Order: sequence, then structure tokens, then C-alpha cells
Amino acid sequence: MRYLLLIVLLAFMAPAYGHDPEHPELDGWYMQLHSKRGSPCCDGSDAKHLADPEWDSKDGHYRVQIDGKWINVPDDAVIDGPNKDGRALVWPYYLNGELTGIRCFLPGSGA
Repeated sequence: MRYLLLIVLLAFMAPAYGHDPEHPELDGWYMQLHSKRGSPCCDGSDAKHLADPEWDSKDGHYRVQIDGKWINVPDDAVIDGPNKDGRALVWPYYLNGELTGIRCFLPGSGA
């Protein structure tokens, strides 16, 4: 019981970082991102930043590599608009520890 209380207290005392602690000026921008479905991309978890070899496009559709697997990005998960971060970003979602889909994807600025 004592350890549970300690864990809860530490969780509330931990600093709240934005999506990239090195660029807190982008926090508001991250929170405004929405997929074409209209759902917000941010749910309090951080986006996964992708290196150029971890994403690509073919015939107008994107795919990303997460956990060593290539996943096709649904067209309605793609975010339109400028990428202020510059790096490709993906918001995967998991169910019972298994990757089940892509909530949002923002291509890198070099796309």
C-alpha cells in the first residue's frame, strides 16, 4: 500500500513535458493536430518520430515501419498541412500490447 501511494505521488510530481521537451514551443501545435477523421491525434501520449527509412509513400499512399513491421497508413489518418516539427510523426495505437492501427500520421517536411 505504501508503495502504491508513493507511485501515485511521484506520477503527479513528475514534470509534464510536451511532445518534444527540446521544443516546447510546438506543444500547442501538437495538441491542435487532427486526422481527416476529425479525431485529435494527441491523447496525452507522445507521437513516435520516424527517421526517413521508417516511412515512405507509393501511389499516393503512406506506410510506416513500427516495431519492425511495415503498416499501411489509412488515408483518413493522414494529417494535411505543414509539418512544423519537420520529422515524420505517427500516432500508433495498441490493444493488449499489440499494434492494432494508426490513429494519425504526418509526413516529414521533405515529403
